[in-house]
This record gives sequence, structure tokens and C-alpha cells, in this order.
Amino acid sequence: MIQLIRGFKDILPEEISLWQHIETEASLLLQNFGFCEIRIPIMERTELFARSIGEDTDIVEKEMYTFPDRKGELITLRPEATASIVRAYIQHRLYSQDPVQKLYTIGPMFRRERPQKGRYRQFYQIDAEVFGVESPLMDAQMIHMLMTLFSRLNITDCAAHINSLGCPVCRPGFKVALMQKLTDRIDRLCEDCRRRSAKNPLRVMDCKVPSCREALTDIPSILDYLCPDCHTHFETVQSQLKTLGVKHEIDRGLVRGLDYYTRTAFEIQTGLLGAQSAVVGGGRYDGLVKALGGPDIPGIGFAIGFDRLAELAALNLSDISKKPGLFIAALGTAAQLQAFEWACQLSVSGIQTEMDMSNRSLKSQMKQADRLGASQVLILGEQELNDKAAILRDMTTKTQIILPFDGLIEKLTSVWNSPEGCP
Repeated sequence: MIQLIRGFKDILPEEISLWQHIETEASLLLQNFGFCEIRIPIMERTELFARSIGEDTDIVEKEMYTFPDRKGELITLRPEATASIVRAYIQHRLYSQDPVQKLYTIGPMFRRERPQKGRYRQFYQIDAEVFGVESPLMDAQMIHMLMTLFSRLNITDCAAHINSLGCPVCRPGFKVALMQKLTDRIDRLCEDCRRRSAKNPLRVMDCKVPSCREALTDIPSILDYLCPDCHTHFETVQSQLKTLGVKHEIDRGLVRGLDYYTRTAFEIQTGLLGAQSAVVGGGRYDGLVKALGGPDIPGIGFAIGFDRLAELAALNLSDISKKPGLFIAALGTAAQLQAFEWACQLSVSGIQTEMDMSNRSLKSQMKQADRLGASQVLILGEQELNDKAAILRDMTTKTQIILPFDGLIEKLTSVWNSPEGCP
């Protein structure tokens, strides 16, 4: 038997209703905040991710699925969506229509990480990006929007963690101070951090190796080096989050290691997933559009780990699986043919309808209807064919009514789609 590739998963029918619910809630919320959906390819030139994510990151160095195409050009399955959306923004000159663009996408990403609970090699993200807005009000609004989504999914055990990364004006002073500390503790750092410390010391702060975390307990905070503009920006973000009632805390260890990431960085974290506490990662990248060949336009965005979000939502949401509204129990060949015609017509009319096509007993068909969760069963047998009237049974109250064949489809459709619902 051929089985799944390690690190990949099937999303089974019983999970799909939850996933669709999350997608619907997220899309509706994003659109209410002025975002438009964009759909991007799952493959890009490797150079795009090397330049946007950074050649010295774990993602680019160890985790990307990269391979040459038939012409020898390196192609990569996208490990994240931001770079592709920025590329589309530049390539299609969306800034020429209006520099301010709000875009989102939902779909699969690929990284060859070590598989573990809630972390897969094909995983899914909800990604949103805003271009052309430098104001700290946008930073606060995006965090507020995320917390609103979590609230709508009944996920309450979460909080926003925020930090400022400074800017090209104030960051160099911090890097010097950080390098001095790292030099004194180089022997306590892992091999990757030793290699990266000279070229990109901020990446060391993001390391999850316990020995490195311990070595960095009293390192300087970039918040102590912010220039006046960055300080004001960060204070405004905090004050607006407070105004909006958003639960948040300052996380001095929260960083992004590349120079085009500036000012606000944030995560939404929860205590419900053990060590995998971050469900959302985001931040401002005012230099990324320019770094990828576009105009000097600011940007900010976030990515939600869909797999983890679904795991959290499943803990807090009641059963939302989609169940058939009507089941047709048909007895005999002639009844089955009539039921088949009705089932197709009712489904087209907007009533989710199921029927048995195996000519089983009425008792077996009623059990199937109950197992599927149908609210009503339309019973049709030889007697009903002779009388030209079917029996409609309510599966909750067990009451029954007679429905004449004449106008049956119109009757069921009008009643089912009325505010009162099914009969």
C-alpha cells in the first residue's frame, strides 16, 4: 500500500467543515477591512526567496524544496507567501494604480522541517499584506484584526507580543552593542549562531537552541536604542492597541533578522499548543519592496499558521460539520427513480439532499439518515407512488406530514429557504 510522504497530511472530510468555516470567517473579516484576495503560484524562482527571506536563514539554507527545471534554473516550492505577493505587486505595477494595496491569500506552503505535532512539510497559511502605508495606525489595526479573528473563532487564550526592530538610523548602534555581548559568549552559542553572529547578529536572537537562549538572557534590548521617530512609532502602536482593547505585551526578544524589516514586529501566541506557542507572525518591512526591485514603498504583513489555527479552533467550536438537510428513503426501483429525480432537483435548488441507491430496507435507510444527521426524511414507496403523495418525517420531533407530488419541489424549496427554515 502506498502511503503519505512523511511530514504531509490529508485533510479529511470531517475536518473540512472547520477549515471552510475558518476560511469564511477570515476572508469576510479581511474584506471588511478593505483587503482583496490575490492568488499566487506555488513555485517561484529560488532567487526570490533567497533575497526576501535571507540566504543565511534556516528556511533558505535547510528547509526549502528547491530543484532545477529542465533548463537548469533553480525553482522553489514557496516556503511563505510574502515574497510572492511583493513580487506580484512589483511585476504588475499595482503601485501605479494606487500605492496603497491591501492583499491576502490562503493556501499551501512547503518547508522540509522536522515533522511534529502541528507542523507539517506541506502546511497552510492565511497571509495578508499592506503596501503604501507607513502610519503606526496600520500596525495596530492589523494586530486588532487578528485578535478579532481569534475572538470570532472562540479562541480566547492568546495575546499579542510586540517589539520594535528600529530602522537603518538606530539599528547600527544596537548591532554594535549586541556584537560585543555575542563576542564575549561565542563559545556558548550553537554552530549556526557562531557563523551568523558576525554577518547578521539579529538572527542569533531568534535561535531556539536552549544553550543560545540561556546565553542571551541579559543582552541589550533594541528598545533602548530607538531613534525619536521609531520611539514615537512604537508608542503610538501601543497606545492604539490599548484604545482598541487589545491584550498585548512587549517582547524584547522578538526579532526579524533582515535589514528591510523595520519597526513593529509581532506575534500572536497561545498557551494551548505547548512549545508551538506562536500562531501568527508578522511585522513591518519598509525596505522589502525596494530590495526586490520595486519603488521605495513601505509594507507590513502577517502570516497565520492555518494548521495550528484549526487545531485551536477545534478545541473551542461546537460541531459545525455540514449535514444534509433532507434524506430521501426510497423503496423499490420505481420509487428510486422518482427519488433520484427529486434529489437532483432539490440539490440544484439549494437543499443539501442525500438518498440511498442500494435499495436497502426502510429501517436501514432511516439509520443512514440518522447517521448522516439529516433533519428531515422524505419517505417514498409503492403506496406513496400509488397515492401520489410522499411522507415527510421530522427526525427530531418524529412528526410526519403528507406532501402531494404536485408542487412538491416548489413546496420544499420555498419552505426550506424561508426564514422559518424547513417544515
